[in-house]
Amino acid sequence: MVFHPGGNVRDVDSRRLVPRTGVLLADPRLAQAERRLGRALVKAAVARAQQRARNGQIAPAEVADAAVAELPARAAGLTPVINATGVLVHTNLGRAPLSAAAVEAIAAAAGHCDVEFDLAAGVRARRGAGALDALARAVPAAEAVAVVNNNAAALVLAATALARPEVPGSPEIVVSRGELIEIGDRFRLPDLLACTGATLREVGTTNRTTAADYAQATGPRTAFILKVHPSNFRIEGFTAAVGVPALAELGFPVVFDIGSGLLAPHPLLPDEPSAATALRDGAALVTASGDKLLGGPQAGLLFGRADLIRRLRRHPLARALRVDKLTLAALEATLTGPVPPVAAALAADPAALLDRAERAVVRLAAAGLDARVVPSSAAVGGGGAPGVELPSAAISLPEALAMPLRRGTPPVVGRLEAGRLLLDLRAVPPEADKLLVAAVLAAASR
Repeated sequence: MVFHPGGNVRDVDSRRLVPRTGVLLADPRLAQAERRLGRALVKAAVARAQQRARNGQIAPAEVADAAVAELPARAAGLTPVINATGVLVHTNLGRAPLSAAAVEAIAAAAGHCDVEFDLAAGVRARRGAGALDALARAVPAAEAVAVVNNNAAALVLAATALARPEVPGSPEIVVSRGELIEIGDRFRLPDLLACTGATLREVGTTNRTTAADYAQATGPRTAFILKVHPSNFRIEGFTAAVGVPALAELGFPVVFDIGSGLLAPHPLLPDEPSAATALRDGAALVTASGDKLLGGPQAGLLFGRADLIRRLRRHPLARALRVDKLTLAALEATLTGPVPPVAAALAADPAALLDRAERAVVRLAAAGLDARVVPSSAAVGGGGAPGVELPSAAISLPEALAMPLRRGTPPVVGRLEAGRLLLDLRAVPPEADKLLVAAVLAAASR
């Protein structure tokens, strides 16, 4: 209200007292945020705070503080989370977490860098030479290597580039019916390959395919025989499949999509094919993902015969599927740097996981929470090692904490089981234990 001479009183609309946008943007805190986040995000936070004042939710004098509180933590919308699901390579949570070395490499390559330049000679150089050399050293059985933007791209490039132009008609790819997989989000391998113009020659049945089935389907138009590791399901019982050695004897290139990105055999995953083993068995070309068991960035990795890799590299489609400098930097650091988080989680000692869970529960129980230690089974995830259970330990909490934990800072994602929330520690690095406990305590206090 405003008092006027003569004793008149007139109400003043408090909305007129809301600070103007220009005044708020001049606040040192918001001006600094603008340099970090950009003008659009800061103005949006200011507008939300102003609207709250107009709605009477806060006083006009509180608008600047409210705008600061509305600011996002970073310019991008992606939010780091603690993966306590027990799934090491969780597709919905970004698959493989990168190592500190890979993150540092990305930061170094973010500006101008020598991705395709020879600093010593001052001339153009092979793109991503460091990453390609590291990949070749990791799989010595490969005559040559290449990298594209994901494993699906690797298969598309192979199906397109390995066609036989001297033979009329569409190229044929021979594949077992039991390996025509769907890997999620309605992505189906037959649809992917059909879009290249190739014809799929499906052989065998869902549960049984023999070498004779492949032999009867091959012919002059055969571009290659495709073998696909069914990485997200298992068929048991009355089954038969043909290995790479027998397929290689049929006289056509064998392309093996191993999927999970395992470069060498792993003792915990005896049934998971590796690039090194596939090549030694006679595969002409092996494709794999970079962001699964390898623990690197999203990428399609190609290993194989030098003549086939050369054809892939020189095909026009390779330009559309090539990776950027950040992927090359992260891939090289993953291959040459310390053990990536996925590999560390896979090798975690179950006894150490139990000890960590017990230490966390002691702190939580001391704060009055219903927290218990329970045995757990973790999984590789990401379409790798189906059916393999990794012994683990989890913190068992009331189910009601699931939502406040997901909405906390940082968000914590666990899994619900038998009416309890389980926070499995397999995929949680030990250095994040204190942060995890603090997040639980904060969620319980809300």
